Amino acid sequence: MDMQATKKKLGLKEKYAHMTRGLDWETTYQPKEKVFPQATFEGIKVHDWDKWEDPFRLTMDAYWKYQAEKERKLYAVLDAFAQNNGHLGITDARYLSAVKLFLTGISPLEYMAHRGFAAAGRNFPGVGPRVACLMQSIDEVRHAQTQIHALSNYNKFYEGFHAGASHQIERLWYLSVPKSFFDDAFSAGPFEWMIAIGFSFEYVLTNLLFVPFMSGAAYNGDMATVTFGFSAQSDEARHMTLGLECIKFMLEQDPDNLPIVQKWIDKWAWRGIRVLSLVSTMMDYMLPKRVMSWKEAWEIYFEQNGGALFNDLAKYGIKVPDCIAQCTVDKEHQSHQLWLTLCTHSHAMGLHTWLPDAEEMDWLSAKYPNTFDKYYRPRFDELRERADKGERFFANTLPMLCQVCQIPMLFTEPDDPTKICYRESEFQGEKYHTCSDGCKHIFDDEPEKYIQAWLPVYQLYQGNCWPEGTDPTAEGFNPVAKYLEWCHIDAKDTGDYEGSSDQENFAAWRGVATQNV
Repeated sequence: MDMQATKKKLGLKEKYAHMTRGLDWETTYQPKEKVFPQATFEGIKVHDWDKWEDPFRLTMDAYWKYQAEKERKLYAVLDAFAQNNGHLGITDARYLSAVKLFLTGISPLEYMAHRGFAAAGRNFPGVGPRVACLMQSIDEVRHAQTQIHALSNYNKFYEGFHAGASHQIERLWYLSVPKSFFDDAFSAGPFEWMIAIGFSFEYVLTNLLFVPFMSGAAYNGDMATVTFGFSAQSDEARHMTLGLECIKFMLEQDPDNLPIVQKWIDKWAWRGIRVLSLVSTMMDYMLPKRVMSWKEAWEIYFEQNGGALFNDLAKYGIKVPDCIAQCTVDKEHQSHQLWLTLCTHSHAMGLHTWLPDAEEMDWLSAKYPNTFDKYYRPRFDELRERADKGERFFANTLPMLCQVCQIPMLFTEPDDPTKICYRESEFQGEKYHTCSDGCKHIFDDEPEKYIQAWLPVYQLYQGNCWPEGTDPTAEGFNPVAKYLEWCHIDAKDTGDYEGSSDQENFAAWRGVATQNV
């Protein structure tokens, strides 16, 4: 017999109130400022935490139900991909270098985001953002797990996947770029964390990361990556809204918050754009079958979408960051300049690189008609000519890194794409170098923070990045080789794609799969 309900079910708004505000408590034996010490030191003034509203009205019981359903579908697809040798369906094994860069550079950041949102939730006195941060924290650790699961199938067959999260993210010179971004945000207060990750990364920049990469995965036959991308993207919409709601909340609470928020937006816009330089090379060079150019993606997802966002925030007094003018120049150059650097240093990386062939350079020329043939095609032609003679060029040293973004000092002056951009600051009698006006401005604002940056290349040359027991005075000592050993990278993980074991294995296995042998 059915049980007769004596009361009507709670509405969504009423249920949300019970499952958030209803779970709050007042401190008794300690003052509130001691329980939440990080709520005030950044200077943000909040007068009424109850003004913060979660637009999704998501409660924990609904969260478990939605996420469990997504997990069941995701792992069913992953199992099918593995059982049907889905790795042989990708365009070619060059695509896996993009996957390696994503796995080693982005997946550990998901775990760092999990820790950061847990910490932010702990430090917000308001129960609304506290519950929302808790759910995003769980989302982020789930993303790290699903990404590693989705990509682990490739680890059975190809090189370079074995130590991304455990060793490479902490040690490799190019992975210090995304890691330093999250370290910088995590070592700030909870409000700046929300601007750095909740707003700048999740709202302004995540489309540039996830949409082109997942589209590229689909174009190149990688259904495992596409599936986890779809699963994560449905969470990203909620994360974006959390970041935007928090920024509006801060601006509505007190007019004194505006200059603080504007400074953080300016800083994290530039820092995020520098991190996404790695994505620009993935789109323009690392996908065998390309979706769109970095320049096209920038114009759609940042200039148009981001422009609409800043138009919405203009009513609060928020201005478009000054660095955007520089970005308009950089969109023509950054993918080419960064890929040239990666190609000439791929002997010290955990993935393979290659020189673009004639068809690929024609594609780049069509996408960048104002710059590619003038500045970059001649350099690739020269490198190709040397490679054809068996003299593939690799630099003998590792590059100097920017003190703030930690990208090698490779980008050029805003008005001269033939001249490397160097900026110098002096603090406590020491000189520090940055790659741009944007990074110099960030350094000069908080020099005490950035002088503590751990720069892998500098540490290597100081003798701090070798396996225990290394004797640098031994005859024939090679510091870069010892550095790679310390990073858990084998010689077969590095260098040119042509002739690599990844290329040979993929060709052999695919031949067996498509021929009657």
